[in-house]
Amino acid sequence: MASELIQIKKFKKASIQEINATYFNNYPIVYILYTNAKKETAYIGQTVHLQRRMQKHLSDASRKKLDTALFIGNEKFNQSATYNIETNLINFFIADKKYELQNKSQTMDSKMHDYYNKEYYDQTFFKHIWEELRQHKVVRESLEDLRNKDVFKLSPYKELSAEQMDLKYHIIDYCKKHINDEQHSIFFIEGDAGTGKSVVLSSTFNTIQDLSYDKSSKLYGTKNYLLVNHQEMLKTYKEISESLPNLKKKSFMKPTSFINQQMKSDAATADIVFVDEAHLLLSKKDSYNNFNQDNHLEEIIKQSKITIVVFDRRQVLKLKSYWDSKMLDSIKKGLHSEVFMLTNQFRIQAEERVLNWIDAFSNKKVLDLPDNKKDSFELKIFSDADKMYQEIRKKNEEYGLSRLVATFDYMHKKDGQDYFIEEGNFKLPWNRTHYKNTWAEQECTIDEVGSIYTIQGFDLNYVGVILGPSVSYNFEKQELEIITTKYEDLEAFRGRDDISKDKMSEIKQQIILNSINVLMKRGINGLYIYASDPKLQQKLMSLYK
Repeated sequence: MASELIQIKKFKKASIQEINATYFNNYPIVYILYTNAKKETAYIGQTVHLQRRMQKHLSDASRKKLDTALFIGNEKFNQSATYNIETNLINFFIADKKYELQNKSQTMDSKMHDYYNKEYYDQTFFKHIWEELRQHKVVRESLEDLRNKDVFKLSPYKELSAEQMDLKYHIIDYCKKHINDEQHSIFFIEGDAGTGKSVVLSSTFNTIQDLSYDKSSKLYGTKNYLLVNHQEMLKTYKEISESLPNLKKKSFMKPTSFINQQMKSDAATADIVFVDEAHLLLSKKDSYNNFNQDNHLEEIIKQSKITIVVFDRRQVLKLKSYWDSKMLDSIKKGLHSEVFMLTNQFRIQAEERVLNWIDAFSNKKVLDLPDNKKDSFELKIFSDADKMYQEIRKKNEEYGLSRLVATFDYMHKKDGQDYFIEEGNFKLPWNRTHYKNTWAEQECTIDEVGSIYTIQGFDLNYVGVILGPSVSYNFEKQELEIITTKYEDLEAFRGRDDISKDKMSEIKQQIILNSINVLMKRGINGLYIYASDPKLQQKLMSLYK
């Protein structure tokens, strides 16, 4: 690392002109302009013309509050490397939350690509740079801690795959094309858990908001929102908005709050409304939650010119959020609509045979366990919940962000009291929801069990899943048996009188299977399973042994 160089100067013309090192004047560089004044602010960039670029920044009124310039140079830098480091710095600065960034979406081409020696610059070199920044007290937290934060994982500056980048381009072009139409337009993004839907949405919404401030854009002056009917996700989006210039907390709302706000007589129709986790939208009136219309999505469309919807029918968890193809077709009738399907799995770092096993399980089929001895992903079965808990604790100590979760098969009431999961000598509180920030990011929750409502939409490094009494096994049919009467999420099965009895039974089973699908797809590096039901435990252990 001897060739690496960091210089810190006052952000003034005379100071910057003093720089004459070869690494800074003849090679691409990365730079950070910042101030540690009362309102800590920073701008991160990269350039091949240091002096020219700094002169431009010095003449920019928005940079005048910045008083310090930090330059990162290296004799082996190329533009791919500096762009990679710049992007990493922005993502980690957002997660570190020390500075409010002035960065806007300068380019839409933040696409994953390989270049010579990328792993070195992306990992080894960047880690060294970050530690130096910590020594200079420019940043606070370690990379390991920041990587486990949901704010980092949903950063609008995360690199996108070719498929995700194509979707982002498509959405922005769609918005430009239809923003002045008289007809309402709706764009559906579909994909399984872990395909990166929310990452694309976060990135695209940030760019749309930047374009709304750009006088040369067709989207200039547009009034846009991002809605999510998930309190934990809403917290994360609002946290991200604290770090970026054109994201405002008021632009992130729950669907009911947005609809009620827009229905006021003086409220203008919104222009572009993004809806994340649309499978959580209500498809039925819910007076308890102050929603008095028939359908969330229908009302959102009425109150917006363009609606961008992220939807996964395998993540519907309540009857009042139940959708079928007929309902969706009815809503799309008379609208301009498009559908884009994301297919590549990004969360679970496992071979396809492991993904196939999880998919089959959440469709009632228990296949032979895949031989994953050569796979870094750990798929383990436990006959003792406490032993699984101890293993998860070890993973948490080593990698962080490892937690237990369970199907909603254990009593819980919204009365502020603690409720517990008890399995043999195992006993832990579960489904605590009072935390200000994301449940899994609280250190104390390693000694709790999360529910589908505390973990949906978020990543874990390792997940231990407790399958409760509603999930059994039928040896005669050789498939899972879902016992809906043992499912304790009573709220999930309320609120529908427009569905036949036979259909209702089928939908209730599917809701439980959906919850299993979501819980099992939380872990990036490992999935541990414990079954409470004796028949299912017998089946799983016979495969495991």
